[in-house]
Parts: sequence; structure tokens; C-alpha cells
Amino acid sequence: MNVDAVILGLGYVGLPLAQESTLAGKSVVGLDINAEMVESLGAGRSHVDDLSDDDIAEMLGKGFTATTDESVLDRANVAVVCVPTPLADDGGPDLGHIRAAMETVSRHVHPGMLVILESTTYPGTTDEVVRPILETSGLVAGKDFHLAFSPERIDPGNAEFGTRNTPKVVGGQTPECAEAAAAFYGSFVDTIVRARGTREAEAAKLLENTYRHINIALVNEMARFCHELDIDLWDVIRCASSKPFGFQPFYPGPGVGGHCIPIDPNYLSHNVRARLGYPFRFVELAQEINATMPAYVAHRAQNLLNEDGKAANGSTVLLLGVTYKPNIADQRESPAVPLARHLAALGATVAYHDPRVQSWDIAGVDATRVDDLEAGVAEADLVILVQNHREYDADALAGLAKRFFDTRGVTATDGASHRL
Repeated sequence: MNVDAVILGLGYVGLPLAQESTLAGKSVVGLDINAEMVESLGAGRSHVDDLSDDDIAEMLGKGFTATTDESVLDRANVAVVCVPTPLADDGGPDLGHIRAAMETVSRHVHPGMLVILESTTYPGTTDEVVRPILETSGLVAGKDFHLAFSPERIDPGNAEFGTRNTPKVVGGQTPECAEAAAAFYGSFVDTIVRARGTREAEAAKLLENTYRHINIALVNEMARFCHELDIDLWDVIRCASSKPFGFQPFYPGPGVGGHCIPIDPNYLSHNVRARLGYPFRFVELAQEINATMPAYVAHRAQNLLNEDGKAANGSTVLLLGVTYKPNIADQRESPAVPLARHLAALGATVAYHDPRVQSWDIAGVDATRVDDLEAGVAEADLVILVQNHREYDADALAGLAKRFFDTRGVTATDGASHRL
């Protein structure tokens, strides 16, 4: 019996995709090399923030299965690759996971099959890297099987937009490939956006995140000089946001994190340098600014301690929220990590509290977990709000603290609270 879709990679992208396609009535199999994860899913346990154990149980009840056996691809009408693309040492994307996944698919690709890449990468990857691997099978993309790229747009923790109601961009190796991909996604996604080709679809994802990256860098740089000029940047943003056209608010913070903003723009910058021989200056400047924010926050923390006649060396600094964004457990590229390292380098004793993180391991930093939040806040020499999880009453905590440094602009500016 054929399988409607095999999803390769069951992380924060693949698993929600498997959920929506399963709920739409498709027969779906998840394929992953992590045997422990596969076993856990089979037992009904979720490992991603956006899906609960009940969600997994519902998927299993509707026929979803997870496996490490690649032979399931022999029966697949569609294979969707959702594997990580971390940064390589040269600043470009590490395509190792994509290559490995496509080599797996190439051993089982068959006439009429649709192969889709969702992993974020540089423009040209689908045609120049993926297609040749798949064509080692002897079949030709666009003739014997369909090939397409459709960028993932998952925003972990977003309760408003998920797989179904976030428009899906699809670009095909040929127009027929694009139509096949649009038909697949159109059965469980509300809106399909057709790109001219795979390169346009690949570049669209990078433009989305480069736009955010650059605008975050803009307000991060403004945060520095507004502080020096005694200007409340948060109030500036509030006032500017009243304009009903031509402005979109972005907010400063202790650094950027997650699976997209610190990484994806570098793919585009690397691709421009490698192919054209000149820099993508906006991206490189934005990266420079955003990457230095943890050090800037540590410097501000040192100054706040000085105002109380304390040196950073020997002081206890408590970090609240060490994930990369609020209300999730995901710690990928969290700015809390370099911030903790900078504080430790100043001699501070680093402690942390996070309702979603039970253990936090940072190479070279002995960060102690605080279990009693209020007691920990009251005892610390300085408290830094890194992520404002919904469990935190920031104003109340600021009232308990000796000094409270709010990097998210959510507290009042009187009393012990100081905003970025």
C-alpha cells in the first residue's frame, strides 16, 4: 500500500507538518535517524514545544507512524525533507544533513514521486546540490519525478500562526513540479504562493529573515546611543508605532537567537561573497551589531553593579529566562549563553531561573539553577530579565530585586528597574 507522504526529519518543522497532513486524512510516515526519538513518538511523547503528548496521541490514532526504516520511501508518493542546516565554519550553510537525506531518498526515488526540500539554504541548492544527488538514481527531475523547494515558516510558540494558516511558498524545478507541490500542500494549507522557481523560493525565505535581522540590528544600535543620550527608546518605538503606514516596530534585546535570525542571513551573505566576490554589507553589519549585544548587556550590568558600589567580580547575577524566545523551551542560539560567558569572564557568579529549562550546560560557566524564584531574585546582587516568560510578573520581581535590568522593556522605569 502506498503512503501519501514520508517526512524526513521530525523536529520543530517536520513534526508539525506531519501533524497537519495527518489530520487532513493523509497516510503519513515520519522517517528519522534518531531511534530514541522515533521510539518516544511511538509511545505518544512529544519533543517539540508546539505539540503536546495529546497531539501525538491523536496523530497516532489517525494512522501516523514513525520509523528509522528508509524502505518506507519505496511506497511514498511524496518525500519532504525537513533537516537542519547549521552554519559551517566558513559562515555558509552546512549541507551535510541535506546531502545525507537526499542520498537516502535517491536510493528509493521512483517515477511519479514528488520530492520537496524545506530546509533553509542558499539559492541554487535545490538545482545544484539536491537534483544531481537524486539523479544518480538514473531518473531525471522534472521528467521522471517532481522536485520542488518550499521554505519552512514555523515560528515556535506562535499561537496565532501555524502550518495550516501560514501561506506556503512553493517553487518547482519545472511548472509541473510546482503544481504537484502546490497540490500536495494545498490539501492542508490554506494559502499557496507559487514562486517562479526553486531559486526564488529559496531566496524568499532568506529575504524574510534578513529583513528582520537588519531591523533588529537597527533598534539594537539605537538602544546604545539612546541610553547614552537619556532617551527612552521603548517610548520612542511606542510613539513611532502610532503611524498607520510606513512603519513596523522592532524591539531591541540582549541578542538574537533561534533557528533563523542568527543563521539564515549569513547563508545569503556567504552566497553573495562566494559567487559574486563582494560583501552583502547590510547583513554583515547587522550581524556585527547583533552579535555584540550580549557583551553590551554584560557591560551595562557591570555599570549597574558599580552604581551600588559593587564589583562584577564576586557579585551574583541572576538571569531570568534562558531560552531564545519567551514561552518555549527551545535554547538554540540563545543570547543567554554568550551573556553568561561575558558575565563569568567579569568574575560574576551566574545563576539562572527558567520555568522551561531544568538544566543548563554552558562550557566554561558553572551556572546554578534557582528553584525558589522570589528568594533568588531577592538575594541576587543583580537580576537580568533575558526572556519574559508568561510565568514572570516582571514588575513584581523588579520590586523584590536589589537591581533589576530589563532587556525586554516590559517593566516600569522607576524603583530598582532599568531598561535596555
